[in-house]
Amino acid sequence: MSRTDVPNPSLWLATASGVGYPALAPDERVEVDVAVVGAGIAGLTTALLLKRSGARVALVEAGRVCAGVTAYTTGKVSSLHGLTYRELRADFGATTARIYAEANEAAIALVAGFVDELGIECDWRRGPAYTYTTDEKTLPRVEEEVEAAQAAGLPASFTTETELPFEVLGAVRVEGQGQFHARRYGLALAAAVDGDGSRVFEHSRVVDVDASAGVCTVESGGAVEANQVVLATQIPFLDRGGFFAKVSPSRSYLLAVEVGDEAPVGAPEGMYLGVGGQTRTLRSAEGGRYLVLGGASHKAGQEPDTTGCYDEIERWAREHYAVETVAYRWSAHDYVPVDGLPYVGKLPFGDGRVWVATGFNKWGLSNGTAAAAIIADGIAGVPNLWASTFDANRAESAATFVEENLNVAARFVGDRIRHLVGKDPAELGPDEGAVVDVGGERVGAYRDAEGQLHAVSLTCTHLGCHVTWNPAERSWDCPCHGSRFDVDGRVLHGPALQPLERKALGGSEAR
Repeated sequence: MSRTDVPNPSLWLATASGVGYPALAPDERVEVDVAVVGAGIAGLTTALLLKRSGARVALVEAGRVCAGVTAYTTGKVSSLHGLTYRELRADFGATTARIYAEANEAAIALVAGFVDELGIECDWRRGPAYTYTTDEKTLPRVEEEVEAAQAAGLPASFTTETELPFEVLGAVRVEGQGQFHARRYGLALAAAVDGDGSRVFEHSRVVDVDASAGVCTVESGGAVEANQVVLATQIPFLDRGGFFAKVSPSRSYLLAVEVGDEAPVGAPEGMYLGVGGQTRTLRSAEGGRYLVLGGASHKAGQEPDTTGCYDEIERWAREHYAVETVAYRWSAHDYVPVDGLPYVGKLPFGDGRVWVATGFNKWGLSNGTAAAAIIADGIAGVPNLWASTFDANRAESAATFVEENLNVAARFVGDRIRHLVGKDPAELGPDEGAVVDVGGERVGAYRDAEGQLHAVSLTCTHLGCHVTWNPAERSWDCPCHGSRFDVDGRVLHGPALQPLERKALGGSEAR
């Protein structure tokens, strides 16, 4: 769920307050041409493009508009995605790599067009993006990426000159990339969607889509009836299509720091991503006031010391920059596709009237915008040259599919073994969460700053994996498919739809 009352709000969330939109009222029925579920960048862009094509649209968001995944990104809108092009060319061929580049470059242009046309104040800037390395073993791959990116049509070059306060062995440089304040941009798109027969709903969690009749019904307390439905919820909450088995949930960590005047190098003008060794991302924000940097990625629910991930980034920042203040810290939640390409297109049910976009591979601002263009064209009946490459129903490599799902199986069994031993609830200190033993049953418990205990079942309501405690975000995270829940079991992030079962620990201190 997209919330604004969170332990670690991002820079983008903390510096942009949105206009409230109504919830879909119980028993309310709304009739439109297209229902778009999810108000992140993919859903917002899809809804606006469809409205401009003449459709009446209902945009339905479980929490707040652009307060979820989009508001926790780096704010980079780029076609340079690490070492993607050499990998795409090797796995799929040169044509696929070229189409991927074209789609992402078009996405940058689409964002720039909306910023200009709508007059969006979102610190939109163009500049170069770099993929750099300080690792000798990785340097040949960087050199290959330059050639592959050039062959894909990007304005790429090799360089050893950067704004970074340390020497790099080599970098890919691509011109004309973009960066912005992600939430200010998203809020402006929502304002452009609402009105003239189209509507935006917040605090309206969709729990089902019925596409069996002549019209699709989107259920969320009330209901939206539409000819077409778009699921832009990062990962589909409907299990039809099995996308939860085709993508891997990943978390990474970011800081926005203020750098002192005495620093040898200030916040860079360009955007940077390191590969090989420690992966780091860097960019400036808010007119150079902040340096945004991050890394420390891991599979969701599979890192017990999430607080240490923030500490790792801060140590690195202070090693290279004169950090005065850590102003904001936040974590990003992404889904990595097993074959490296997003899944965009129709779900295999509902007579082709339900569409999906997922697996943006940590580059949702560009890939999500491209996905919106593909879906909007498909619904409008306009041929799209990228659609077949991103087809949601394509066949994946058996090896990568099996590898990812072996990891899921290992967590399904292994966490049950690890959770055989639980702490005594009385041992929990303030602001501490852990698996505890309550009369022989293992439950998840958290003691808040006031000393109250919050207890929930460990069983994820999606497919039954055991959730694990995330101390940095004070949440229970599923290591299998990335669902996340707050300390009282409420869904923070799908694909789970139902909350964790609340548990009574006994005594007046439990609630």
